[in-house]
Amino acid sequence: MEEPQIDCNGTDNRNIDLSHHLSGEARNRVANPLKDILRVISECPVTDLISMANGDPHHSLYPFRQIMYEVPSIQGASDPVTSWRNNSGLAQIIRSYKDQECALSIRDAFPYSRAAGLKQCRDVLTDFTKLIFAPPNHHVTLTLGNSDGITKVFRLFGEKGDHFLTDEFSFPSMTNSPLAYGVKWVGVKMDSGGIIPEELERVLVKWDEVKSGRRPHVLYIIPVGQNPTGSTLSVDRRKKIYAIAQRWDLIIIEDDPYYFLQYDIPQTNCAPADPDEFIKNFRSTLIPTFLSMDVDGRVLRIDTFSKVLAPGMRLGWITSNKLFHLKLADYTDSSTQPPHAFGQMFVTEMLSEHGWKVEGFCRWLKSLCSDYQSRRDFLLDVFRREVESTGYASVNCPEAGMFVWIEVFFEKHPRFVCERYSGGSPVVARTNTERLLKELFERLMNTQGVVFIPSSTFAIPENPLWVESDGHVPLSDRARFLRATFGGTEDIIEKGMIRLGKGLREFFQD
Repeated sequence: MEEPQIDCNGTDNRNIDLSHHLSGEARNRVANPLKDILRVISECPVTDLISMANGDPHHSLYPFRQIMYEVPSIQGASDPVTSWRNNSGLAQIIRSYKDQECALSIRDAFPYSRAAGLKQCRDVLTDFTKLIFAPPNHHVTLTLGNSDGITKVFRLFGEKGDHFLTDEFSFPSMTNSPLAYGVKWVGVKMDSGGIIPEELERVLVKWDEVKSGRRPHVLYIIPVGQNPTGSTLSVDRRKKIYAIAQRWDLIIIEDDPYYFLQYDIPQTNCAPADPDEFIKNFRSTLIPTFLSMDVDGRVLRIDTFSKVLAPGMRLGWITSNKLFHLKLADYTDSSTQPPHAFGQMFVTEMLSEHGWKVEGFCRWLKSLCSDYQSRRDFLLDVFRREVESTGYASVNCPEAGMFVWIEVFFEKHPRFVCERYSGGSPVVARTNTERLLKELFERLMNTQGVVFIPSSTFAIPENPLWVESDGHVPLSDRARFLRATFGGTEDIIEKGMIRLGKGLREFFQD
């Protein structure tokens, strides 16, 4: 695999003016005047400044002096995830104090703060981002997890009547967000390798601004372990997509919650003892990001701890150019406010000298990958035994993420209907695949007691204005998949596959 931080276009940020991408809302939003005063106060050089301007309780009234986190001990553990899960490994205590030395004290963490997040937490995440992704001239803004970050970014760029680009199967919790303020979606064709660059450019070339409004200027994409299909973009496709973004002046929203869950990576015989060498080796196994290629400042990368620590932490970060960073901060200062202090304290201590440090976190991530890969491989083995043998379905082998994409062969069903295309709208269904998929989902749930998400849930509605009439197969006829997770235990996975196999046999014999 290629070195992950190779910059395919050079390393100098060309400071391209991208302000024309901002929505009217983002342009019109003014800085929160109270937070602006706090910024001025924080930069005051007076050492014995007495503040009678704040409205938060004095730290002496906080009802806690120490917060402890019991975490796995990473040092000396070859597989800390397995040891922790089996209660066979050592534990480490990470502490946050009010009055004793630590990376981020309770005294500093709990007052009202400014939008981008507490400086100590931003600093450790900025250092981590530079070390792993090496972005040219970018800035970190903390978020309340991926959903918060993505919805804010959508508002940063979306106007009523706009069209955003995304995979033709995409995560509905996110694509649903901008619909309420008038942004529509254009799904770009995919294959087993993810979004197809040539299809992306075809949409842009053929776009008719008279009929459809202004050409799309935002691409939202999950490039690693894509949700729902599990596909991962190759380096070659990433370079092609970034070049298309430069030619057509696109903003790329790189939503990458599964980035650190990459599989089938060649393992060395022994992990380097030197921390810097371990981090360097770990980083070299990871696929390059759009952020690492971004010389223009047109990539906003969304990261989160949800998949590698815990979803309920609700803590993540956006890496972007300075203009977008400041605009996001203005939005946050007048809406959600920065993330909670508990999460920021934990992450700061975890990545500091008092905790795991970056090396320890990377060791945890490496171990986590091995654990998820074992679960994936177990699911695939049981699928071959229980489901593939029916002849009614197949499954992909994802290179990353938490999901497999199960294709169901509905054309083998006795009630399958297919009509010849004889003109008219190229996006109107010619088969009853969608109805059969819905029926299969309900039968599996109600009679077999197992649930999968049908692909129709993720399908981006098509519009005949931006699809090719010749040879086009409507998405509703191609939505013949079920999304399944391998995040559960082996017992859950095996029972689920056994029930799927039995359910398919009964369904296709109907």
